[in-house]
Amino acid sequence: MVDKVLTANRLTDGVSVWLNAAGEWVTSLQDALVARHAEAFAALEEIGRKAYADNKVVDVNLIEVQETDGILWPLRLRERIRAQGPTMAYAPGYAPADPEFIAV
Repeated sequence: MVDKVLTANRLTDGVSVWLNAAGEWVTSLQDALVARHAEAFAALEEIGRKAYADNKVVDVNLIEVQETDGILWPLRLRERIRAQGPTMAYAPGYAPADPEFIAV
């Protein structure tokens, strides 16, 4: 079974966020709570539904990740881009994504 994390976008500004072990939405994938079994997946999905219903986040998804040498790597390109940032120069404060991180 593959590991998963809960991701969403903050309602206030659209920034990609991940749920951490303290139940907070954080901006770093590396701080995300990793679910490793079916019961944990179900619990994260319920937390995501509640956060969405409470208008805290939108576009809530449970995504597959692989942990390699202590680093979480999303399995899908879309999620790697969301975790690392835009693929090109975008705006002040938004550096382009690391090409090695988003390489599939």
